[in-house]
Amino acid sequence: MTSSTTSNQGSSYWVETLGCPKNQVDSDKLVGTLVADGMVAATSAEEADLVVVNTCAFVDEARKESIDTILTLGENRREGSELVVTGCLAERYGDDLAEALPEADHVAPFGVPVTLSATRSSNSFDLLNLPRPKATAPWAYVKVAEGCDRACGFCAIPTFRGKQRSRSVADILGEVEQLEAKEIVLVAQDLASFGRDQGQGERQIVPLIKSVAELTDWVRLLYLYPSDLTDELIDTICSTEVPYFDLSLQHVSPPLMRRMRRWGNGELFEERIKAIRQREPDAAFRSNFIVGYPGETEADHDALIRFVENAQLDWCGFFSYSVEEGTYAADLDGAVAESLMNERLGELREMQDSITASRRDLLVGSSTKVLVDEPGIARSAREAPEIDGIVEVPTDLEVGEFLNVTITASNGPDLEAS
Repeated sequence: MTSSTTSNQGSSYWVETLGCPKNQVDSDKLVGTLVADGMVAATSAEEADLVVVNTCAFVDEARKESIDTILTLGENRREGSELVVTGCLAERYGDDLAEALPEADHVAPFGVPVTLSATRSSNSFDLLNLPRPKATAPWAYVKVAEGCDRACGFCAIPTFRGKQRSRSVADILGEVEQLEAKEIVLVAQDLASFGRDQGQGERQIVPLIKSVAELTDWVRLLYLYPSDLTDELIDTICSTEVPYFDLSLQHVSPPLMRRMRRWGNGELFEERIKAIRQREPDAAFRSNFIVGYPGETEADHDALIRFVENAQLDWCGFFSYSVEEGTYAADLDGAVAESLMNERLGELREMQDSITASRRDLLVGSSTKVLVDEPGIARSAREAPEIDGIVEVPTDLEVGEFLNVTITASNGPDLEAS
């Protein structure tokens, strides 16, 4: 990225991040470029010279949140400031978004410099491999690849993020060292396929995990496609002291899985989860499911209910299906009424809330190792940052330290410890 820093010197910025952890990594790298250009962080969006909204466009609900945020920040920003929209919404809709949102001064897709207009450059840059500041928390996300080679029926990500593009192991390890975090959370659209696109013909996720584990205390993986969960990968994950399995399942009914263009079914998933628990009794599991995919019948929904009850996952998210332009599912018949979709969502969420609370109750009285994220707030290997519950600890425990605590109580998804 090339630009003059003269007019940026001392100007302030605010970056508002929406969506998934991968977006947070992108925002961190944007912050790195803004600081390098001489800008300083503002105390609020209302006081910033430059306001950046890093948007999400994965589902309809995320798009609405992104647009609402843009409108709110546009209305409340101070006179003379600039509002820039970047991220997935900008990449996916580009000029149409700029025309529909006159509140934004600029719409900057991936690879377009985000700066004050006085120094705006037409040169592109590689956001994936940009440096980023040292972690401000004891943990940090690290994106190891961009894009996805799969063709899931509901997902538009490959259309605007492109084919999978893995980073080099050396670049990733350099970023890990620079962050100086106690826990590194590896993320990608298709994490277990890391390295497959680099001409070696084989995935390199296992060597990567082992290399990262030599540089930090905890390594956590988010978003694993179930067919790629090999015995070698399972053993490697368990060896990091963070036996946390975030499995991208999406549904369990065989007919619906075929319509989703996905691999697997509930029986296979249950067998795999059971085998992992036999190998590592302390393993924690998270997954997400789409409710109301075109053609979802009562029998499909009942299959998902049975799976949720049988699998007893620690954490689970349920999301209503939304039509994504350009995807295979957009042209499928069998649309599910919104009222029925909401009814199914409510049933599943209520069941999972009870399961999560019960599994947390089982931990009361046990001793566990935690990482203190901030005063009074910690996490064990069972909780991913910003996603799962927390462990409340005494406020005098030092932030960034690993400590052994005793779980004294549970409160829904959260625990208390002393």
